Amino acid sequence: MNKDLTVGKEEVVLCKFALPLFLSIIFQQMYNICDSLIAGKYVGNIALAAVGNSYEITLIYLAFAFGCNIGCSVVVSEFYGARKNKELKSAVSTTFIASGILCITLMILGFALGPAMLRMIHTKESVFNDSLIYLNIYTGGLLFLFFYNIATGIFSALGDSKTPFIFLAASSSANVICDYAFVRYLDMGVAGVAWATFICQGASCILSLLAVIKRLKKLECEEKPEAFSRRMLKKLSFVAIPSILQQSFISVGNIIIQGIINDFGPNATAGYAAAVKLNNMVITSFTTIGNAMSNFTAQNLGAGKPGRIKKGLRGGLILVYSLSLIAFVLFFFKGAAFVDLFMKEAKGEATGIGVDFLRIVAPFYFVVATKLVCDGVLRGAGVMKLFMIATFTDLILRVLFAIILSKSFATTGIWMAWPVGWCIATVLSVIFYLRKQKDNFISE
Repeated sequence: MNKDLTVGKEEVVLCKFALPLFLSIIFQQMYNICDSLIAGKYVGNIALAAVGNSYEITLIYLAFAFGCNIGCSVVVSEFYGARKNKELKSAVSTTFIASGILCITLMILGFALGPAMLRMIHTKESVFNDSLIYLNIYTGGLLFLFFYNIATGIFSALGDSKTPFIFLAASSSANVICDYAFVRYLDMGVAGVAWATFICQGASCILSLLAVIKRLKKLECEEKPEAFSRRMLKKLSFVAIPSILQQSFISVGNIIIQGIINDFGPNATAGYAAAVKLNNMVITSFTTIGNAMSNFTAQNLGAGKPGRIKKGLRGGLILVYSLSLIAFVLFFFKGAAFVDLFMKEAKGEATGIGVDFLRIVAPFYFVVATKLVCDGVLRGAGVMKLFMIATFTDLILRVLFAIILSKSFATTGIWMAWPVGWCIATVLSVIFYLRKQKDNFISE
């Protein structure tokens, strides 16, 4: 059901809208976590390292899919808030066409450059073949990844966060079952993990697209919308391209960091692969609530109600701080139990490396959570320049400090780079948000 985010008590409206999105991201993270968990538990640390290696490269694909999601979602939210259904439908069809072309291009490049990318991050020979198998199968499913993300962005723009949650919950649950069956009983190894994701993500994508088409048919408009509009593509790109660049540069930064970690051996790679999946589940949860803030902001600006944004932000902060507290307690005090879930041999060197990472970053979840919610408002208001400045500051500092500190403190020095980048970038994001709030969120 479509939901108008421009009426009702702001904090309550945002929380009700964001909760299914948050639950959706928990299920979505099950894809990645189960891949690593089952590979590590039933195949071994080499398989866990292989999935972890490939994961950093797949984040580049996710960056493009996420950018298409956000670009479409923010623009559609604005048109939905302004009740401009013709423009809304044109934005959707333009997104599908442009994203399809982009996706096919990425697939061709991915198949051609996969081995080179794995060499670039210093992948050890012991894990190279398994890494390439996982990466190639994942690349083959990019159309599913892209169009599912766009579909969820459209649902979010219409204020409906429950429908994508239902699809994703079913798909993720099926993925867990397939992962286990393919690896444990069919002995397919890393390939089984990748094929499980491919199949389940494909089913979720197709069902989501059918639901989107049905929902859009119910939105009446007097004139037939343009199937592809250059003007609309420009408007979509204004939001999508900075979001793609943001996520892509983060992915490139993570790849550089992955290369540094790989130099410390397979145990370091395996420990990081486990810990970073747990960490990313938390960060992605914050990002999802930030995305909800983008939809909330765009709808209210489209409806001419910028005064509601500040109270909505308050609701978003309550949500992310609650999650931060839970994640901090679990990872800081019980990190070993979570990391060991991924390990065939518990309490080994890899576990210790993963626990070290979690204990260093977990206390700073409150900081990065603040940044991501403020970023959500900036993005929803179309303030992309300031949004990118804060993001790139975080990335550049993390990479630089990872390189510098690793020379003296080994992997511990790499983990210390995360809090440095988060703290400085958060200060910038808050300053930028306060400045735009004073200007009544007028976009650049």
